[in-house]
Amino acid sequence: MGKSDALTPRFASAARVVPEPGKTVIIGAGPAGLSAAHELARARRPVRVLEADPARVGGLSSTIEYRGFRFDIGGHRFFSRNPAIENLWTQWLGARMLRRKRLSRVYYRGKLFKYPLELTDALVKLGPGEAIACAFSYAFAKARRGEVRNFEDWVTRAFGRRLYEIFFKTYTEKVWGIPCAEISADWAAQRIRGLSMAALLRSSFGPRGSRPLAKTLIDSFRYPSQGPGEMWESVAAICRGHGATINLGERVVAVRWDRRGVYEVVTEGAGGLRVHAGDRFISTMPIKELIAALDPPAPPALSQAISRLRYRDFMTVALILDQPSLFPDQWIYIHEPGVRVGRIQNFKNWSPEMVPDARFTGLGLEYFCSADDELWSASDAWLADFAASELAWLGLADRARVTDATVIRRRAAYPVYDHGYSDVVRDVRSFITAALPNLQLAGRNGMHKYNNQDHAMLTGLMAAWNIMGAHYDPWRVNSDAEYLEDAVGEDPVARAVPMPIPLKA
Repeated sequence: MGKSDALTPRFASAARVVPEPGKTVIIGAGPAGLSAAHELARARRPVRVLEADPARVGGLSSTIEYRGFRFDIGGHRFFSRNPAIENLWTQWLGARMLRRKRLSRVYYRGKLFKYPLELTDALVKLGPGEAIACAFSYAFAKARRGEVRNFEDWVTRAFGRRLYEIFFKTYTEKVWGIPCAEISADWAAQRIRGLSMAALLRSSFGPRGSRPLAKTLIDSFRYPSQGPGEMWESVAAICRGHGATINLGERVVAVRWDRRGVYEVVTEGAGGLRVHAGDRFISTMPIKELIAALDPPAPPALSQAISRLRYRDFMTVALILDQPSLFPDQWIYIHEPGVRVGRIQNFKNWSPEMVPDARFTGLGLEYFCSADDELWSASDAWLADFAASELAWLGLADRARVTDATVIRRRAAYPVYDHGYSDVVRDVRSFITAALPNLQLAGRNGMHKYNNQDHAMLTGLMAAWNIMGAHYDPWRVNSDAEYLEDAVGEDPVARAVPMPIPLKA
């Protein structure tokens, strides 16, 4: 795609400024952006981070505080097979990192099933008739080979159709709001790669420790004492101590570029428009918003293509209950089609410090929706009552125990892996490589790639290392941060089963 010859600023009042030599401007103070800032600041490179949130860093990994109760936006396990990432977490928080034994279960038909799935537990609770049907369904799926076109095909091949419908279909469609047949097979290959009926058989009946667990199957993790926000507030403080500037409440409204690449970013905040010039740039903002913010505009074909990218919004209804204990899980997946809630977090079981008074419990009922849904626009009071009624309907708590509530909304929380998304991402990458060589993309939304926290961090670290002279390709980073990812063929965005190769820490 070509470059524009004319520069027609949309924000003429934001005059051009002279950049500090060697300065890097980072858009977004989430795990990717702050990890990049940490590496650059530690190397005494000038760096400025621009964050739209006026109150906190961390992005989706921030922690919300309400009347002394702390709520994680989604529940963030700190676990990585990459020792460099684990070492950074230890360096940043030390003894404040708790070691937690994982307990999560699936709620289905009024029963709680262990998750990660254990065959004996699942089959006993399903009953002999359903267990036999699942066994025949899996045998049929193994015997019947066909093209894997979507998420439904991928999981059905791995588990059989019966188990797919029980333990995957309902929850996945709640998360994404579209049928599983419309979700790319990439989603399964990236998120539950390594998990299958064969893996469950090995983990249930094979020698313990004979194979490394798939990330989905990990049975312990670390967690900051006061939630993930404590981690990223600490990293921000370290960055500032090394000379980095982190500006909160700065929403990017324009990314200015010319024949040489990006030369400055315009933000809007409480003080009006501000211009931030630099030599190098890292963006973690949603690709769709980045391309829309280009000034002059991107080529028409690309501007039209990015309209096809979709995101899933996310809402947590945080309930405070005057009950010291409810259930032992950190979180429960709700596979019950009769309720809208998709997952329930019990933050006291993540860390006791998430609750200021041991007589109470803080729950987060998670709803996956879109900003045009009636649920998204409902009042906080209505949502609190609705969530309490669903919690009671599930039999997990008495609604009379709910004493207070708050609602946390996050736009564009999850990039959607629908059919055609990879073509758009490929076009964006081609344009940036050709026209904006001093701009790198990193993080979940920055790459339109649903990543774990450690993976997002690694893309930010690689971007920083590249600025300091290395030659890493963040697009090859796998969802499991121990590995780089090779796709079959030349294009790492293409749908393919990943082939892991070791990453040197």
